Amino acid sequence: MEHDPFPSWPDIAPRLIETASGRAPADLVFRQGIWVNVHTREALPAHDIAVVAGRIATIAPDLSPLIGPETEVVDAKGRYMIPGLCDGHMHIESGMLTPAEFARAVIPHGTTTMFTDPHEIANVLGLDGVRMMHDEALMQPLNIFTQMPSCAPSAPGLETTGYEITPEDVAEAMTWPGIIGLGEMMNFPGVSNADPKMLAEIAATQRAGKTVGGHYASPDLGPDFAAYVAGGPADDHEGTCEADAIARVRLGMRSMMRLGSAWYDVEAQISAVTEKGLDPRNFILCTDDCHSGTLVNDGHMNRVVRHAIACGCDPLVALQMATLNTATHFGLERELGSLTPGRRADLILTSDLTSLPIEAVWARGQKIAENGKCLVECPHYDWPGKARQTVHVKQELSAMDFAVPAPSGANAVRANVIGVVENQAPTKALQADLPIREGYVEPIEAPGDICHISLVERHRATGEVTNAFVSGFGYEGAMAMASTVAHDSHHMIVVGTDRAQMALAANRLQQVGGGVVIFREGKELALVELPIAGLMSDRPAHEVSAKADAMVAAMQACGCQLNNAYMQHSLLALVVIPELRISDKGLIDVRTFQEIPVFEPLS
Repeated sequence: MEHDPFPSWPDIAPRLIETASGRAPADLVFRQGIWVNVHTREALPAHDIAVVAGRIATIAPDLSPLIGPETEVVDAKGRYMIPGLCDGHMHIESGMLTPAEFARAVIPHGTTTMFTDPHEIANVLGLDGVRMMHDEALMQPLNIFTQMPSCAPSAPGLETTGYEITPEDVAEAMTWPGIIGLGEMMNFPGVSNADPKMLAEIAATQRAGKTVGGHYASPDLGPDFAAYVAGGPADDHEGTCEADAIARVRLGMRSMMRLGSAWYDVEAQISAVTEKGLDPRNFILCTDDCHSGTLVNDGHMNRVVRHAIACGCDPLVALQMATLNTATHFGLERELGSLTPGRRADLILTSDLTSLPIEAVWARGQKIAENGKCLVECPHYDWPGKARQTVHVKQELSAMDFAVPAPSGANAVRANVIGVVENQAPTKALQADLPIREGYVEPIEAPGDICHISLVERHRATGEVTNAFVSGFGYEGAMAMASTVAHDSHHMIVVGTDRAQMALAANRLQQVGGGVVIFREGKELALVELPIAGLMSDRPAHEVSAKADAMVAAMQACGCQLNNAYMQHSLLALVVIPELRISDKGLIDVRTFQEIPVFEPLS
């Protein structure tokens, strides 16, 4: 198992003290920049920062006496020196990239610290998969801290995962060098009802002195929410409105406000700070899920900070929410998150605090990016064969595997339909009357926008296919889209207007070992190969992004105009976010955490 090679503060404290006291030269000095102090929310002009062994030794208006013959000097005059940006909650797998390639993609955007929850791979490969992600994370030139996934399955009894995470797994992971805490506790009903397994995982984390991540996806802010908070989760990123943010911080949680590729939840919540005047130190910015196209074309945490500022947040407050607040929450305030003595020298040079151009980036005192280019190597883990051979379905699927037989003697049916909501994780529980032809339900012939949706079991080759209906994608013509990214159980989700196309798409993903594919009228329009756990590519972000862009274009060519519709597709099996989802167990009403029938009686 890899260990973080960066020296601890006690290891180099004598050198830091020698330099700070003026008795020894610095390794690196930033000269005459504008020091952005996130502890005091000040921008202090004409300051120097001295660095020794990758950590900040001292900061003062003039540190020229610390410049020796071997000291590297960086002219920062006229530019702001801000801390490297921290992502407080995210899933690397959502970028379709390995930790190494994700790091290479975000380094030019000024992200120097990530708190990652690899629960996607945990659902496919269990503790072994988490260890692989953890080990590659520790090989990188920036800080990647891993949260041990808590919920695989996310809702026990409502889905079947490739592996199940146990309290014993959690206790073991808490001994690993890069584990920072417990990943988002998605089984919020379990916590609220004092489920022994969930509480055992939380207890193992708290005994290790680490942070318990939250995920409370219910709009109910009454006793169940209070019970959830009492159970131990310390943060939550599932808020979608101002009331959610206020409720969380009032009960002592950190409110994590996310801007991902498809989740736009900052604007609706940040008014708790900008208008209601709540203490901003209890708010954290994060991305949660960003696909490769967003990383390549739009940015990462720099994008989130800019967005928060555009929503009316003071730039220095927004920077706090993406640096110091995050570090403090995870118990790392003395290690990172600010430009102050002893901290890791994670620093960005930028000429403007509002538009936030990321002009140069240092991590641990090493220059890692300049003008949008990554300057360092991001080493790859040697992913074994078991991580690359994870799509196990029966040998060949046919169109009839995706057919929905009608109830005997019926001329029409009333179906429960999953309703997609643009730019949000929740779905709507809809109903629609659907026609029948030759004994099978034909949603495409009904008024409105209704498609087939199928979940193909892919962990144990059971051959099981769960069929239902979905609305909101706008697809037209004979087409299908299939993906082995299907949060959180990561079976295969297939959405289509034509059953033959659905079979083609599903069989194609079995051939390539996982990914995302779109077929129309027998032709493959786009394919993103994701051979690692059916979730990730080990190719560079720009290559994966180009294929993802082609996938988006193919979706649009099939009639879908939703923003980041792929993210909506990939969450249709997430049985912990209301209202309606599909799983290998059937159609799940997440408002009641119960399976419901696909068909309702006609009145």
